[in-house]
Amino acid sequence: MSVTRSHVLPQGAELHEGGVRFRLWAPSQTHIGIVIDDREPVAMAHQPEGWFELVTVGAHPGSRYRYVLQDGLQVPDPAARFQPEDVHGPSEVIDPAAYDWKDADWRGRPWDEAVVYELHIGTFTPEGTFRAAIGKLDYLADLGITAIEIMPVADFPGRRNWGYDGVLLYAPDSAYGRPEDLKALIDAAHERGIMVLLDVVYNHFGPDGNYLPVYAPTFFTERHHTPWGPAVNYDGKHSRPVRDFVIQNALYWLEEYHFDGLRFDAVHAIIDDSKPHLLVELADTVRQTITDRPIHLILENEENGAHRLEREAPGKPCHYTAQWNDDVHHVLHVAATGESAGYYGQYRGRTDLLGRALTEGFAFQGEHMEYSGKTRGEPSGHLPPAAFVAFAQNHDQVGNRAFGERLAAIASAEAVRAVSAVTLLLPQTPMIFMGEEMGATTPFPFFADFDGELADKVREGRREEFAKFPEFQDPEKRDHIPDPLADSTFDSAKLPWDSLDQNTLDWFRHILAVRRAEVVPLIPAITRGGTYEELGESAVSVVWQAGTRRLRLLANLSAQSVSGAPAAIGRIIWTENTTETAALGPWAVVWSIETA
Repeated sequence: MSVTRSHVLPQGAELHEGGVRFRLWAPSQTHIGIVIDDREPVAMAHQPEGWFELVTVGAHPGSRYRYVLQDGLQVPDPAARFQPEDVHGPSEVIDPAAYDWKDADWRGRPWDEAVVYELHIGTFTPEGTFRAAIGKLDYLADLGITAIEIMPVADFPGRRNWGYDGVLLYAPDSAYGRPEDLKALIDAAHERGIMVLLDVVYNHFGPDGNYLPVYAPTFFTERHHTPWGPAVNYDGKHSRPVRDFVIQNALYWLEEYHFDGLRFDAVHAIIDDSKPHLLVELADTVRQTITDRPIHLILENEENGAHRLEREAPGKPCHYTAQWNDDVHHVLHVAATGESAGYYGQYRGRTDLLGRALTEGFAFQGEHMEYSGKTRGEPSGHLPPAAFVAFAQNHDQVGNRAFGERLAAIASAEAVRAVSAVTLLLPQTPMIFMGEEMGATTPFPFFADFDGELADKVREGRREEFAKFPEFQDPEKRDHIPDPLADSTFDSAKLPWDSLDQNTLDWFRHILAVRRAEVVPLIPAITRGGTYEELGESAVSVVWQAGTRRLRLLANLSAQSVSGAPAAIGRIIWTENTTETAALGPWAVVWSIETA
């Protein structure tokens, strides 16, 4: 049985009464034309408030088109559903109802069951396509994954990119396949009980292929600036069409593609001084529009704004379901590696921050952070642990290193196993970065595919970024940093499917089975943060109350034994690196459940 949730776009190309309606917001233009299938341009009707529209029977699914600006420049549709010839080419009319969905009975999964697997389509498989990823879904289901989180797929320039340089937000990149291929991947995931989340970027547009400033200059504003330049205009004059553009984009992915949720990139760089804030309006609109299944909205937010994660009832977020918990990553990374460069220095030797991040989510809850020079965070101990996504690795923390080293390449096997055991059984929502479960030591470096001057700027900027680190003061050493534009850099990021570590894979499969059987049933009853006691440097005892039961953790995330540690209380469900001695040995982890 087919189920269709096509999203009617207020702009772009929509099938209409045997033809196609084309609609574009171009407030700086006095007239706009459209070229369809390389025929002569046709004038579009000028409507109020900067809109142009044409309804014609001279187009159909598969037609390729460009808008023609008043100076003759031809541009793609900013709301194109597909760009078969990349960001500077023509857009293609897509029939969103053409795909025959098989997931009519799919009603999603509760967030408490989420075990997230972050992946990059281009490097997840040798082929790097949506269709090829389908072939790995049984592997993920057998592993115990219940949600995949796909790095951004919005059309970017060139053949390869992390995805954060997207410029056509409605078009899945053609390097990965066509829209129906992405739908087939989601359909196949749902068939296996796996949710699919999409990473979306609303804080900036990429540096190549963004034509919006040419015909809609008020899409951006000089009143606010981000690391990428003038901010997207969410709060100034003419901001209503801009806000609608991204809110409709969120609904489009959720409705037309049946995604189960979205991860919003770096929302601290979404600057909006109006009320309601864009993030509030977006979440309200999504939750009021889609009511037949749970939708999971995930934030990345450097500001650690706990107010965005509030609950109106147990298990029911007011707006956002969870946030990536960088603080948990940082405390675990510092413990495992001993690194103290950059922001890691704020966490080195701070067992109190380790305990706080494990129990309350955010380590910084309004305190001054010397690295940034400002206060960071809000109190978060009242929130349920499921409001935080915990991870030992992710694309940023691996790929933003000079050589893109994974944790297994820079920490001992015992340390990696210990922090993994902590992360995967936490009542916070665990996330695995692709390859982590197979013991991959291959890198995940930064890569892109730009040309000319922009390519040179990206290459040099990447090396200059690391010049401030002592180990890269020597220009010759900086020259060894992988060229982000080289084919070899992209190829090195491909997962090593032919050499996965079966022992590591079995270990991940086993611990996720324990999570499913022992921890997941407790999560609905863990309605707020836990408590911790420091046992020594990087060693803690942690307790979470779960109704009449308690989930307990003893963890020594150091290479030194901790004497005088308490014995585990209750039924032990997992141990790592433990001995028969009274001391809590190096890298020892003990999880137990106490019943009152």
